[in-house]
Amino acid sequence: MDRIEMKGVWNMVKQKRIAIMGAGNIAGVMAKTIKKMKHVKCYAIASRDLGRAKEFAKKYGVKKAYGSYEEMVQDPKIDLVYIATPHSEHYQNMKLCIECGKAVLCEKAFTANAEQAEEIFQLAKEKGVFVTEAIWTRYMPFLSTIRGIVSSGMIGTPSMLTCNLGYHLVHVPRLMQPELAGGALLDVGVYTLNFAAMLFGADITRVTSSCTMTPTGVDASNSVTITYRDGRMAVLNSTMLGMSDRRGIIYGTNGYVEIENINNFESITVYDNSRKVIKSVKAPKQISGYEYEVISSLNAIDRGQLECWEMPHAETVRIMRMMDDLRKAWGIVYPFEVEATMESESVEETEVAEVVEEALVSVVNAPMEEIPAAIVEEATVAALEEMEEYTPLFVAEAAKESEVQE
Repeated sequence: MDRIEMKGVWNMVKQKRIAIMGAGNIAGVMAKTIKKMKHVKCYAIASRDLGRAKEFAKKYGVKKAYGSYEEMVQDPKIDLVYIATPHSEHYQNMKLCIECGKAVLCEKAFTANAEQAEEIFQLAKEKGVFVTEAIWTRYMPFLSTIRGIVSSGMIGTPSMLTCNLGYHLVHVPRLMQPELAGGALLDVGVYTLNFAAMLFGADITRVTSSCTMTPTGVDASNSVTITYRDGRMAVLNSTMLGMSDRRGIIYGTNGYVEIENINNFESITVYDNSRKVIKSVKAPKQISGYEYEVISSLNAIDRGQLECWEMPHAETVRIMRMMDDLRKAWGIVYPFEVEATMESESVEETEVAEVVEEALVSVVNAPMEEIPAAIVEEATVAALEEMEEYTPLFVAEAAKESEVQE
């Protein structure tokens, strides 16, 4: 097929319409990202405040602005809804979309707990509607490079993994509120758990942990140690009390590899046993990093699939179960979880576990689906917009630091 014919084919490609639910900072990053992608447009924005929706639409060139989520999901032209609301709202937001037949790409944490996630996936299956979790690192092509190097034998047999992720986020109101499923675990700790899962899998025998609490009753900092059946270990730290170096390190018998920024991969460096650099690879340029999860979602929808291979439903549920168990060990129960329990069960008293500095966490192991080595379709390479305070590579991450949402 020559260039003229190929151009004709691309011109016939239907432009996909993305709608965004929630008009906070992350929603803005997604809107800017979509604007730089081919065959995709940011078609609609919904907020509980119509004025805010209109302001967002004007700022990012969005065609439709809705003052309610219910009104937006009735629009028949929408191909995919990106949910960018607080964790506590994801469950109801997704139910609304799925009931109306709208495909969903939902920000992390997918829901507030595993029970909600399971209900969402069951509903999506019954309705035949696509839904996936927007753990953006799962969809990045550079993950294949990291996996390839770790499994290549360059560092011998991997035996241990460490990673940390922290930001100063105590000024973000929703993260301090149990009512909004606040705390470090669901906001940043979810990335460390996924990092370990992506590289060491799910054959876990034990999880131990400790955390410090905020006066409002959510976790401020936490440390989680995972032991695998083959003897490997992963030590994961996350906090909302201060900045961290965001590094991930995998240690092996012949050396180690260092990943710069586990929340938006920048590079991987390989060291031998004498700590000499033997290989270094930089991540490719990107729009923001959000483009990959959008592309994967739309590809899956076009193939008639209900989930993305990069983030299978079973894996989302497994990670949610781990976070449920961690919160249980720390004595963190969100108010709406207590209300749901009291409504569904006839009990005289809801028991809440004591807060402990360190506890053994029972983990239900679900085998992780085999992830193919296929490279995610390359996103549109576009000129990166210069920003006054941040370098383009960190546009998305900067928004996640503040993450002030509705």
